[in-house]
Amino acid sequence: MKRKLLTGIAAALLAASTATAGAQVYLRIGPPPPPRREIVPVAPRPGWVWQPGYHRWDGGRYVWVPGRYMAPPYERARWVPGHWRHGRRGWFWAEGHWAR
Repeated sequence: MKRKLLTGIAAALLAASTATAGAQVYLRIGPPPPPRREIVPVAPRPGWVWQPGYHRWDGGRYVWVPGRYMAPPYERARWVPGHWRHGRRGWFWAEGHWAR
């Protein structure tokens, strides 16, 4: 019984630590492939913004995530696309975000 309790506590602490970890994860992998050429369809609603597709790392290889339209969270919001960056510790994905 005590062992199950300790295992549960350890799992909860691990989950909490990964949930609060920073958004930047460094990977010791090769550079991502170049972005694919996408045909951008007509926006489903006026004011919606196109988020370009990108390659994400799935733990063993790069996988293409197609672009999509998004509704801005506030007036005059500008989408800053995510991108791969290379640093001293390897490649990392900088998440896209909304800017004023």
